[in-house]
Amino acid sequence: MKVLDLRCAHGHGFEGWFASEDDFLQQHERGLVECPLCGDKAVSRLPSAPRLNFGAQAPREAAAPAPPAAPPGQAMTLQSLWVEAVKHVMARTEDVGERFPEEARRIHYGEAESRGIRGQATPEERAALEDEGIEVVALPVPPALKGPAH
Repeated sequence: MKVLDLRCAHGHGFEGWFASEDDFLQQHERGLVECPLCGDKAVSRLPSAPRLNFGAQAPREAAAPAPPAAPPGQAMTLQSLWVEAVKHVMARTEDVGERFPEEARRIHYGEAESRGIRGQATPEERAALEDEGIEVVALPVPPALKGPAH
């Protein structure tokens, strides 16, 4: 198994697991490798150092002391925090799809029960909602969160 450090054109870093270097190259050429955050297929491989395990063969005086392990939670990257925030919002809101502008208005004007909703709206629809005093936030959802989890 080969673990490669990858990055999309938008700067999102992630790992890819492949059977071999050739497997990565074949999948990349066929457009099968994509960023799990934004779906970008313009993915490049980053340089990575091989992991070597010298075990007891390495002289003790030449071994560098291992840095202390980071406390749980501190090792999370900004990307993983963002994905967790999106998951949190998706788990606690109702998806109303393309009906979002109409449903947001119904809730705002008391015609529907107050609840958290999400859906699609164009920039023009979002601006119109804000003009009416309805707070809206554009939240890009990574493609990996839109479909079923493996």
